[in-house]
Amino acid sequence: MTDARVKKMAQILVDHSAQIKKGDRVAIEATTAALPLVSALYATILDRGGHPHLLLQLPEQDELLFAHGNDEQLDFAPTFLKLAYEQFESRIRIHSATNPRALSNVDPVKQKRRQKAMAPILESQMRRGATRAFKWVTTLYPTEGLAKEAGMSMKEFEDFVYHACHADERNPIKVWKDVEESQKKIIERIEGHDQVSLRGPNVDLSLSIKGRKFLNGAGLNNMPDGEIYTGPVENSLNGWVRFTYPAIYNGAMVEGVELTFTNGKVARAQAEKNRPLLLEMIESDAGASYVGEFAIGTNYDIDRFSRNILFDEKLGGSFHMALGAGYPETGSKNKSIIHWDMICGMKEESEIVVDGETIYKDGKFTL
Repeated sequence: MTDARVKKMAQILVDHSAQIKKGDRVAIEATTAALPLVSALYATILDRGGHPHLLLQLPEQDELLFAHGNDEQLDFAPTFLKLAYEQFESRIRIHSATNPRALSNVDPVKQKRRQKAMAPILESQMRRGATRAFKWVTTLYPTEGLAKEAGMSMKEFEDFVYHACHADERNPIKVWKDVEESQKKIIERIEGHDQVSLRGPNVDLSLSIKGRKFLNGAGLNNMPDGEIYTGPVENSLNGWVRFTYPAIYNGAMVEGVELTFTNGKVARAQAEKNRPLLLEMIESDAGASYVGEFAIGTNYDIDRFSRNILFDEKLGGSFHMALGAGYPETGSKNKSIIHWDMICGMKEESEIVVDGETIYKDGKFTL
């Protein structure tokens, strides 16, 4: 029997996140491991008058591509996916890997090559998403592989996922509307300022948000959500940060990442594990060594590290930054073929100061 929370998730994604209207063409991206949610989404989109299109993958599809694909095939962007991102009104992507570490030993050069091939698709998402001409949302369906990666039993992981998304609530859409309202008040106090300083045992960093817009992460593009984020002024970052959680890229963990910035650019990059992958990604293109996103996580229902960035970047009591592409709607001008989020905990002896005023201390906003 399908978990009742799956149907609730479909309603959240269709009615709150993607806000599907009559006539909307919707691409549903998932592996076949997510069929219960795919089926619920298909039916719900039809009920709203939309046109669902299934873009399903085998769970091992990317692994097969890297194992058997030649350079020409790695350079080829999927035809139907590219068309959907350029023309459709919406896409709903469901992370549903059965083996999250399947690509962890793939040559970083091959991964970078594939990332470059997929760059036009990411660019379409960023560009069209900035005006909501393309209503994209990313979520997750629990699998045994993802549960194992998170260090939880399947039942424990299902509860963790659905609770973080509020799919176990009677009226989850109202809950997300309340999140949006509370975060709006925080943004109103921060936006329009200039200098941001982050201080703590793992960070001593300054950046500028002058002229930049903060976005309210309340379930439109990510589910679960819970963050406020912007694109910092590209050349403004100075100082260092040691990310307290592993940075994960296609299943490969880069642990103990420490970055030093000078005038916005990564001047020094260290890692305790997988440093070659870190350096390879930073050298992807000119924008990969600059920060496209600065964000503060606000979802305290995500109470542990799960080794899944969709959840981990929303951890209440943390901030994260993404190397590479920024969101144009924030004012970010940074472009890159990568967008790699890295997370730093801020719960102990840490603070965020905006134009001289402490707005965040030891994992909580003080506003």
